[in-house]
Formats: sequence, C-alpha cells, structure tokens
Amino acid sequence: MKQIYLIRHCQATGQEAAAPLTETGIKQAEQLVSFFEDMAIDRIVSSPFHRAIATIQPVANKRSIPIELDQRLEERVLSSQHMDDWLDRLRDTFQDLSLCYEGGESSLTAMQRASEVVDELLTAEDQHIIIVSHGGLLSLLLKSVDDRFGFSDWQQMSNPDVFLLTCTDTERHIKRIWG
Repeated sequence: MKQIYLIRHCQATGQEAAAPLTETGIKQAEQLVSFFEDMAIDRIVSSPFHRAIATIQPVANKRSIPIELDQRLEERVLSSQHMDDWLDRLRDTFQDLSLCYEGGESSLTAMQRASEVVDELLTAEDQHIIIVSHGGLLSLLLKSVDDRFGFSDWQQMSNPDVFLLTCTDTERHIKRIWG
C-alpha cells in the first residue's frame, strides 16, 4: 500500500509564482517538520512555485531528501481575465468540470494533469511520498479520488493542509490528517 501525503502550501504573501511565505507561513513550515517526524518519507515532489518549495524545504532539509519539481503541480489558472465574481465562477467549475474561462484551465484538465503525477508515482518503488501543491489544484485532485469533494470542501482547506492518499492496486482513499 502506497501512502501519498498531499500538502497545500503554508500561508504566503500572494498568488504569484514567486510569492514568499509570510512569517506565519515560515513557522507553519517548521511545524510540518514535527508533524512528519515519525512518518516514513521516501520522496518529495513539489510545484515549482516558491511558496510550495518553501513549505516543504525544512522537511526536506531535516530528512536529506531532494525536492523534485514538477510543473504539473502548479496552481490551476481560473482565467487570464480579472473577474470580480471569481468565487462564483470557481464554484461553477466544481459543478461543470469542463467549464473553461478565457485564458484558464477547466477543472477536468487540471484534474488530469495532477492525476498524471499521482499515477506516475504509483508506479515508482517509493512507498511514502509527499506532494506539495496549491489549494485549487489539490482540491481537484481530491475530487478525482472522491467525487463528493467539492467547492465547500475547498473553502474549508487551510494553509497548510495535509491529506493522506492511500492506494492499493484496486482502491484509493483520502483522509484529512492536518488540524
């Protein structure tokens, strides 16, 4: 049985790729070291966004595990256009997975790219893997495993947040283990 820890990054100063963690986010990243202290970790794969890397860097340093960057774990872009009603529009994408706004990515497309990463990791020898990404993308990955995961669940996610994905040859299960 494989265990994949899905981590939403710690509190950051913004949404741009280079946004650093806040002071609180830096402390949260240190808390993750203690959180994972008694857990086996074989591999770490992260979004290339700074806030994701900074979230897991203390754990990687403590364990002497390199952080592998994977662009498929970047946050989902809802639209390239400013939308005052972006929250309503985001809610709609949880109902209609193929809905795609100008310059954005549909939920289905984002789910597929995140699922590709998981599927590849399931064929690897590593048994205990950390994936670090973003709330929007992780919520869709969680939805791909459990269709009941929806917009309101995304709203309840914290920074950071940690879910355990356990995988056997025939089943996948999700459990929130943070907080």
